[in-house]
Amino acid sequence: MALTVTPHLNFRAQAREALSFYHGIFGGELMAVTYGEAHAARSEADTALVLFGQVVAPNGFRVMAYDVPTDQRWDRGDRAFFVSIQSGEADEISAFWTQLAEGASILQDLAPSAWSPLYGMLTDRFGVTWVLSVAAF
Repeated sequence: MALTVTPHLNFRAQAREALSFYHGIFGGELMAVTYGEAHAARSEADTALVLFGQVVAPNGFRVMAYDVPTDQRWDRGDRAFFVSIQSGEADEISAFWTQLAEGASILQDLAPSAWSPLYGMLTDRFGVTWVLSVAAF
């Protein structure tokens, strides 16, 4: 049986917006269940927040996200994780980069590197740091 590793992103009231953004870039299916829909809201403020969300695309892209409940401490942290996307196609990486870069902070321009024909790093408008590269091997 194959093992699937999926980044699970934690937000404060931004999970639905982030999932919609990633869905618009990578395609596939978006699913989001709120605390209210699951009858799991501990307060009225949590009712519309995402308890479980994911985007799963046929090209292999997969990400999960949820909103940390309002009664729990949450801190985005500083580079606590990266999401890495690799493809054998420079055009595909360039297209993903262009869309993710909207409102992002560029940490490393998308350009050739010593280990990849195309490599770049950015922190998107939701605070998620992405590493995109063309697979060299």
